[in-house]
Amino acid sequence: MSGSLRFGCTGCGKCCTGHHVPLTLAETRQWADDGGQVVVLIEAFVTDGPGMPADQREHVLRRSYPVPCGSGEVRVSVTFAAFNPGRCRNLDDNDLCTIYDQRPLVCRIYPVEINPHIPLRPGNKDCPPQAWQQGPELIHGTQLVDAGLQALVHASRQADRDDIAAKVAVCQALGMTTSALKGNGFTAYLPNMEAFAAALAQVPGDNGAAWALHVEDEALAASLHDHGLLTTREPPVYYAFIGF
Repeated sequence: MSGSLRFGCTGCGKCCTGHHVPLTLAETRQWADDGGQVVVLIEAFVTDGPGMPADQREHVLRRSYPVPCGSGEVRVSVTFAAFNPGRCRNLDDNDLCTIYDQRPLVCRIYPVEINPHIPLRPGNKDCPPQAWQQGPELIHGTQLVDAGLQALVHASRQADRDDIAAKVAVCQALGMTTSALKGNGFTAYLPNMEAFAAALAQVPGDNGAAWALHVEDEALAASLHDHGLLTTREPPVYYAFIGF
């Protein structure tokens, strides 16, 4: 991206509709305590092997955790997100946020991208054209201008790194131990929120549970078997496989 990019929210509420919002561990606890549903999204890769995006190596390593899989090892990335298949439960009748002062980090950061390898492209956002024709300068060249937003982006990325071990432990405690291969898809779980909240309240330790990879492509599965990894293509019962 060259030049500059401006942004001014129009209050249309589109970014709060039909989007599952990634949450930090603390935000996940709050969301669960307030009666919200959480969706758990999981993807995995082999260090410097299948699923590893070489151009994002440092980023994905820092926000992932090693787990046993077959006779090998994969690193899993886990996202806890507010489940919003429709309107966010915190939108009022005027499309205003009722928890604005306590809204999640990702909501505060919008429309900026969290992944440092994904450029901000207005065409990928739901905001109307006028949102990009008003407001203060957001990005100059490739640099985020607002120091406050820079701090929030850093805090979000740091939380990803700080929380990953606990997120994996919660998944293991609840039997959510089938992942997809990064770049091929991800697995999505809608946990029982009573059990999920109990696991969040007192995060267990890593119980060493064995993981499996949901892979439907036979050639890809064969290549993973060469790395000693356990795969499955059985129709999922407790999760959904979202393939790319």
